Amino acid sequence: QVQLVESGGGLVQAGGSLRLSCATSGSILRIGDMGWYRQAPGKQREWVAAITSGGSTKYADSVKGRFTISRDNTKNTVYLQMNSLKLEDTAVYFCNADVLSTTRSRTSVWGQGTQVTVSS
Repeated sequence: QVQLVESGGGLVQAGGSLRLSCATSGSILRIGDMGWYRQAPGKQREWVAAITSGGSTKYADSVKGRFTISRDNTKNTVYLQMNSLKLEDTAVYFCNADVLSTTRSRTSVWGQGTQVTVSS
């Protein structure tokens, strides 16, 4: 079984920074693309950023230039550095990973989410 556990969320003032982490554990053979999503109250979950196993990155327009996604393949961990936070960044942030397990089963795995609240 593969698990993703996010950490690093919290309360921050507008203009501040937070760094989210998402650690992957379990019977992992290989991790492909990893990404971050978020869901604000009353809204649908939206994609924020993605990174391939080779390190190529993509960002939603709403966070481009402010957020940076990175990964440490030796630790099976993905990060999201969030700078210049805005009120509208308030949401539960989820990480996602495309995982090939040791049983050769490929699945898309989600973390449980971590709350980010930006205050004025």
